[in-house]
Amino acid sequence: MATTKPITMLVARSRPASTFTASTIRTFTPVAPRATFSTSQFRGATPSGPPPPGFRLPKPVRWDQSKESTMDKAGKYFLMSEMFRGMYVVLEQYFRPPYTIYYPFEKGPISPRFRGEHALRRYPSGEERCIACKLCEAICPAQAITIEAEEREDGSRRTTRYDIDMTKCIYCGFCQESCPVDAIVESPNAEYATETREELLYNKEKLLANGDKWEPELAAAARADAPYR
Repeated sequence: MATTKPITMLVARSRPASTFTASTIRTFTPVAPRATFSTSQFRGATPSGPPPPGFRLPKPVRWDQSKESTMDKAGKYFLMSEMFRGMYVVLEQYFRPPYTIYYPFEKGPISPRFRGEHALRRYPSGEERCIACKLCEAICPAQAITIEAEEREDGSRRTTRYDIDMTKCIYCGFCQESCPVDAIVESPNAEYATETREELLYNKEKLLANGDKWEPELAAAARADAPYR
């Protein structure tokens, strides 16, 4: 048969006052109050230390409705002066020059570094610039570029396939930065929305056609950005 142990009760007893000595009594020294940020007083509003000379916070302006005159209240409730005041602010904009442009009939300036639709450029002789080094394909973070190349009869290397999946492209511009001959570029064209996904799968012929179409703009953008490269 299991035996139960008696429960020991702890009783807190008071210590005689005669046993307290100077070593057992802790002394607390007063601490100087720290400077805190406060805006309730106009004399100081800095995190620490006194405010700079001549510094004053603006006095808050409070609107007391009880101090309105009878004519002001009558005009507000019966003549709807507050509503006409808001309409005046809106109608005032009719006599100011517009802040917007009538897109697409008007277009704003575009930076030379704008990254839009891709294009393959040619030399003035008509020869394509791409040398099939595949640097753009290797550096593309989205793996949107596919290149196949072969050697020509004169020993030069040119692309036989240059595809860009525009649905994968993130328009980072790495392909344009890595190209040693400025062949692959991003044109200033931003209006190439399509109805089907297949139309956004660009091949070499499509890219060369874009380069021929936007060559004046591409050359001007390259000249404008040349001093910064």
